[in-house]
Amino acid sequence: AGTAQKCFLQIAGMTCASCVSAIERNLQKEDGIVSVLVALMAGKAEIKYKPEFIQPLEIAQLIENLGFEATVMEDHAETEGSVELLITGMTCASCVHNIESRLMRTNGIFYASVALATCKAHVQFDPEVTGPRDIIKIIEEIGFHASLARRVPNAHNLDHKKEIQQWRKSFLCSLVFGIPVLILMIYMLIPDGEHHGSMVLEQNLIPGLSVLNLLFFVLCTFVQFLGGWYFYVQAYKSLKHRTANMDVLIVLATTIAYVYSCVILVVAIAEKAEKSPITFFDTPPMLFVFIALGRWLEHIAKSKTSEALAKLISLQATEATVVTLGPDHSIIREEQVAVELVQRGDIVKVVPGGKFPVDGKVIEGNSMADESLITGEAMPVTKKPGSTVIAGSINAHGSVLVNATHVGNDTTLSQIVKLVEEAQMSKAPIQQLADKFSGYFVPFIIIISTVTLIAWITIGFINFDIIQKYFPNQSKRVSKAEVVLRFAFQTSITVLSIACPCSLGLA
Repeated sequence: AGTAQKCFLQIAGMTCASCVSAIERNLQKEDGIVSVLVALMAGKAEIKYKPEFIQPLEIAQLIENLGFEATVMEDHAETEGSVELLITGMTCASCVHNIESRLMRTNGIFYASVALATCKAHVQFDPEVTGPRDIIKIIEEIGFHASLARRVPNAHNLDHKKEIQQWRKSFLCSLVFGIPVLILMIYMLIPDGEHHGSMVLEQNLIPGLSVLNLLFFVLCTFVQFLGGWYFYVQAYKSLKHRTANMDVLIVLATTIAYVYSCVILVVAIAEKAEKSPITFFDTPPMLFVFIALGRWLEHIAKSKTSEALAKLISLQATEATVVTLGPDHSIIREEQVAVELVQRGDIVKVVPGGKFPVDGKVIEGNSMADESLITGEAMPVTKKPGSTVIAGSINAHGSVLVNATHVGNDTTLSQIVKLVEEAQMSKAPIQQLADKFSGYFVPFIIIISTVTLIAWITIGFINFDIIQKYFPNQSKRVSKAEVVLRFAFQTSITVLSIACPCSLGLA
């Protein structure tokens, strides 16, 4: 008989453990298939076969006949085990060479690299042949001490507490000052009756500054710099990377509306105008309120997922009892090892009430297992020789021996954690679209606004009558040029402020 070869298939359409066992059971009946190992969460199968009897494409076809989609994967890099070790006791380059050459000579190790400065070793191996425990043993035989470099699950990606507080502060701050602005706006929209309060608001405190504009100015200033501070930070970061995202547009529109309103107020006061000018102070608070609310809710939703993840991670067992079997499944010796050091093919003993440390197959013993952490099913599931068990689930009442099939980062639980982490790091397709769109939208709006400004200045100086039509009650003291500039600015600001609701829609 020729040597067995390995192939890897990507399988789509598996929904539960029974799909996995159906695939494994049916393939094992075929001639030339030595072993089948299916990972449900990753959707992958690792199959050892004898090439003289069967080929990978035929295997894929067999799986498709069972009603799943299967494709042969070309790259096998995925399936190499890799481990990072901390090595203490190295003093010089010859120690490094010693360890590397000893590891490279070992059967089943493809690659080993040791860094003296960081005391770390990176080893890639074939999980069928060897594993982290054997590698550590080899290093310790040469006289150094090795331990696994603990990979802390990247909790920082998953903890949204800081952002939630920030956006909540931003939202509440905008809301406190934004509601009065809204009330004032609605109040001003009510048509004037005989005795209407809006006359009081429009009265000037000093020439050019009405009560209304003073209130607007005070409220808007608070919103702009307290509620909107975090937007400024985000926009600055975005511009530093030479991109224009939503925050840039929001900051741009609100800042310009605010600054312009302040400037025309100052000008009106300086000119002692009889009537206070119409300002855009109502734009920034409204925008900030809605957008901050959206961001706050988004981060709350994300943190809910993270809490669930943290709980999932905490369900994993920390220790495992690895046993050595003699003839007839009699146990010769047992040793307690950390879960990270369990290798594929190890026989693990799980006592009643203990957690299954790894995914595997029962080889001896009968029991019930509570798998509610994955399936949500509260009824215990019967486990007998040949059944698959899931890491993290609880062994109810019989002692069993389990042959480890998926260890470390390949267990169902680790795969779920990985999937959720990836989902949190990546953006929703619609969000990517919005970001891409706003990348073009921001420069586009700025260009239009500038064009508007230049166009109206040009029109104004060529034909002043047009502008006089829009600015009828102009006081005679103001120079022509000033009227033109003021009108041109008002039109270009209007373009920017009106683009802001679009950014709201995008947000």
